[in-house]
Amino acid sequence: MGIKQIDLYDILGIIIRLKSPKKLDSANIKPGKLFFAFAPAVGYTLEAGLLASLQVNTSFYTGDPKNTNLSVVSTEGQYSLNNQLMTFCISNIWLDRNKYDLLFDWRYYKYPSYTYGLGENTSYYKDDFIDYSYLKAYQEILRHFNSDYYFGVGYNLDYHFNIIDNTNHTDFQQYNENATKTISSGIVIHFMYDNRVNMNNPKNSFYASAEYRANSTYLGSSNDWQSIQLEARKYFKLSANKVLALWSWNEFTFGGNAPYFELPSNGWDTYLNTGRGYIQGRFRGPDMVYDEAEFRFGLTRNGLLGGVIFANVESVSSWPGNQFSGIDPGEGIGLRVKFNKISDVNICFDYAFGIQGSHGLFFNLGEVF
Repeated sequence: MGIKQIDLYDILGIIIRLKSPKKLDSANIKPGKLFFAFAPAVGYTLEAGLLASLQVNTSFYTGDPKNTNLSVVSTEGQYSLNNQLMTFCISNIWLDRNKYDLLFDWRYYKYPSYTYGLGENTSYYKDDFIDYSYLKAYQEILRHFNSDYYFGVGYNLDYHFNIIDNTNHTDFQQYNENATKTISSGIVIHFMYDNRVNMNNPKNSFYASAEYRANSTYLGSSNDWQSIQLEARKYFKLSANKVLALWSWNEFTFGGNAPYFELPSNGWDTYLNTGRGYIQGRFRGPDMVYDEAEFRFGLTRNGLLGGVIFANVESVSSWPGNQFSGIDPGEGIGLRVKFNKISDVNICFDYAFGIQGSHGLFFNLGEVF
């Protein structure tokens, strides 16, 4: 007989003598049933300093769980002592029998922060303090057409405004040409393979994505430019509580100059997780390649606690010249606490190290990738 699995709800029920709100079998979950995981916290990040945050993960099925993937909606609000306001809503909604996949990524930031210039030959100790606001609206619809393959289209908008450079120590102004606002508005064509059943904590599965984006002045862009984004994730289930996870994230811009804040940069992927070990935006360039490996393992037989060890490497191209000239490694360890055993959501605490003495604590609700 297997060990009974528990999560933070069960622990809370024991402490305050309340019955767990979800004593049900995961095999009998009905479509439309919502499973929540939330994490209000006071924390610290490299880019924000001390902050207050609230993350909410909402998971549900729109159809029979036997043939429909788990849909996930992630929302978050943060406010830091550095006067940074960050709000976002990211949705991956699978319709009945996975016939369609609806992708949304909507954000608003008021984001005074540091930037370190372009290419590999930059320093953590040489930066520009930039104040700006950011509105992001991405939406796509993908249609299932064969096995686990999907194809679709979408529209992406990135609008940076009220841009103020408070210093002038990097090549930011040279590239940005003193612009106080930039707009990238483009059509997206997206091809995807995805056999993950639960994106909160995938096991023994594979995900691959190729996305082409064409930004045009006819759609309101500041200038014409194009990009290709390639991503792959592979998960090997080694045993009941051990998983080896591999991740590759690559971005390439061409056909014109992308606005500075649209250039590929660590920590600016969909879930802001590339480059653990470095402050967000530490490395930026016209192109970026990124790879990471993470070994996940259980610490308790009841599933409540787990751990990870991970390592990553990244490289960005220079400007001008667009040449790759170095590799920036990162590595670290982490603790996992099971928040919801039905939707398999973990609270993730990671401590990571990079070069030039860079290090810090990183927090997630749900696995990093």
